[in-house]
Amino acid sequence: MSDPNALHRVRAAESPSPRAGLTAVSSALLAMSRHLEVRDVLKTIVASARELLDAEYAALGVPDDHGGFAQFVVDGVSDEQWKAIGPLPRQHGILAAMLHGAHTERLADVRDDPRFEGWPSAHPDMSDFLGLPIRDGDEVIGALFLANKRCPKPEGTCGFTEGDEELLAMLAQHAAIALTNARLYERSRELTIAEERSRLAHELHDAVSQKLFSLRLTAQAAAALVDRDPARAKGELQQVASLAAEAADELRAAVVELRPAALDEDGLIATLRTQIQVMDRAHTARVTFHSSGVRALPAAQEEALLRVAQEALHNALRHSGADHVDVVLERNGQGARLRVTDDGSGFDPKTVRRAGRHLGLVSMRDRAGGAGGRLTVESAPGKGTTIEMEVPGG
Repeated sequence: MSDPNALHRVRAAESPSPRAGLTAVSSALLAMSRHLEVRDVLKTIVASARELLDAEYAALGVPDDHGGFAQFVVDGVSDEQWKAIGPLPRQHGILAAMLHGAHTERLADVRDDPRFEGWPSAHPDMSDFLGLPIRDGDEVIGALFLANKRCPKPEGTCGFTEGDEELLAMLAQHAAIALTNARLYERSRELTIAEERSRLAHELHDAVSQKLFSLRLTAQAAAALVDRDPARAKGELQQVASLAAEAADELRAAVVELRPAALDEDGLIATLRTQIQVMDRAHTARVTFHSSGVRALPAAQEEALLRVAQEALHNALRHSGADHVDVVLERNGQGARLRVTDDGSGFDPKTVRRAGRHLGLVSMRDRAGGAGGRLTVESAPGKGTTIEMEVPGG
């Protein structure tokens, strides 16, 4: 480029106006503040940084205590590429410099740096590089990396500018706040779950122990009456059955209010699949599960879907006499659709409502509505039942 001012003019032409730049920063900060889940916050930070600085690739690593990364989120790399790349990177070379040296790295070509140690064969080719630590006070809680800025790169110059570095540093400060808040939220939720489980243990101990004590006394009375008064013994045994049903209902009602730990740890699809596999083994009916294209959903929607699936399965396996129950979870726009279908005896929904027997339908509708979704029920005597729930996503 013979004109020494040409590069400056190209940069100026391609640089956004101050107003556009502020709008982009504001949008990125708002996006980060909308999420409470740590994983969602990490993904939003990475996507915002890549878009804000117009980079081809972005990544964010959260270190563990063993020389690796507890979490590592990328943007600009397809799922197929990411799987082909292999295990998460270790904290070495330039990554370690940012995590342990805690200073910014801006390189014209990362491959020329003496600390560069190569990358896996499936890794995309990268040249210019900008990385900096994310700090919470004096603690480095992550490192943010960008590579391959989309702009003209004359020989020997870096695509990322000092202005880019300042912009990313500002983003990193807000990212630290968002990430810290998300961690506090998750910790608070864990404590709430622990407290709720402790409360449940006490309630179950009191309620179920009383029922079991009554069961024992009633069963003893029935045994004493079997020979001399069979009619009264029969009445006592009916009371045993009633008390047993009440104990089971109390246990189920208490447990169903807890968000299962597996949902937080494994996600909706894996949790549903595991529970359905257990039900398939435990019942004579065939229980199957299929899922397609479902993205991560807000926690309240995932919990509502799981609870409705559990209630619908309970009805189908305990009341319908079905030979086959099929559960399908599929993507529906930005949200998801759950469908539980059985080939059992079916029922007339209007008759069920008039008789005051809801088969959990009121509870399912309440859960669906509480998560911003809707529930539909299709059934007829002898025609089986289909329960469908849709949620909008987030």
